Amino acid sequence: MRGSAPDMADPNQLFDDTSAHAGSPAMGYRGQETPGMGFPAQALLTEPMSNFAVAYGSSLASQGKELVDKNLDRFIPISKLKYYFAVDTIYVGKKLGLLVFPYMHQNWEVRYQQDTPVAPRFDINAPDLYIPAMAFITYILVAGLALGTQNRFSPEILGIQASSALVWLIIEVLVTLLSLYLVTVNTDLTTIDLIAFSGYKYVGMIVGVVSGLLFGRTGYYLVLLWCCIAIVVFMIRTLRLKILSEAAAQGVLVRGAKNQLRTYLTMAIAAAQPVFMYWLTYHLVR
Repeated sequence: MRGSAPDMADPNQLFDDTSAHAGSPAMGYRGQETPGMGFPAQALLTEPMSNFAVAYGSSLASQGKELVDKNLDRFIPISKLKYYFAVDTIYVGKKLGLLVFPYMHQNWEVRYQQDTPVAPRFDINAPDLYIPAMAFITYILVAGLALGTQNRFSPEILGIQASSALVWLIIEVLVTLLSLYLVTVNTDLTTIDLIAFSGYKYVGMIVGVVSGLLFGRTGYYLVLLWCCIAIVVFMIRTLRLKILSEAAAQGVLVRGAKNQLRTYLTMAIAAAQPVFMYWLTYHLVR
C-alpha cells in the first residue's frame, strides 16, 4: 500500500512535475500585479477627461442660464418686478387706508429720483404688485370660506372662481392697453402698472364679502358701495396724471378732442372697477 502512490506515477518521468503546485501562486501574484501596474496610466487618462467634462458642463450651464435669463427678461422683466415688490409694513398699511378712504389725500404725483420713480415703500402713490397679489390670493380664500358657509364648496368651484377672476383681470388689462393704443396716449404707464391698478379692487371685494358674511346682504351692499366709490375716486385721481396731458395734470384747462377722449378713457377705466367688483362677489353672499 505504501508503494501504491509512486507506482501511479509515469514510469518514464524522471522528475516530479511541480508546476501545477508552484504555478498557481505565481500566476495569482502576476494577476494581482497587472491592475496595479495599469492604475497610474488609467488615472492619468481619467483625471483630464473628468476635469474637461466638469469644465464643459459648467460652461454649458452658465450659457444656458444666461440664455434663459435673457429670454425671460424679454417677456418678464425680473429686474422691474423687484421694484413693484419693494414695500414695507408702513407702506402697506397706508396704501390700504388710501384704497378704502382716498378722499383726504391731496398729492397724487409719483416722486422721481434722477428720472427714476422711487420705490413704493418711500412713496404711497407709487404702484406696487404686493397688495394686488396678496389681495387676489386672499379673495380666493375668502370666496372658499363664503362657499363653505353655504355648503357649496368644492375644489372645482373654487378653481373656477380663481380662473374666472384671473381671466377677467387679463381681459381688463388687454382692453385698457388696446384703448390706450387707439386713443394714441403717450404715457409712461406700463403693463405692470395696469395690472397693479386693476388688482387694487380686490381689497374692496374682500371687505365687501367679509361684511356680507358678518352682516348679511345689507352689510355687503353698503360696504361694497363704499368701496366702489372709493376705488373710482382712487383710479381717477391716479390715472389722470398718467393718461391726461401735462397741462391737464397740472390743473390747466385744456380743450380738444384728444383730451376729451383721454378724459373719457380715464373715467371708463375707473367706472369698470365697480362692475368687476360686483360681478365677482355678488354670488358669494346670500
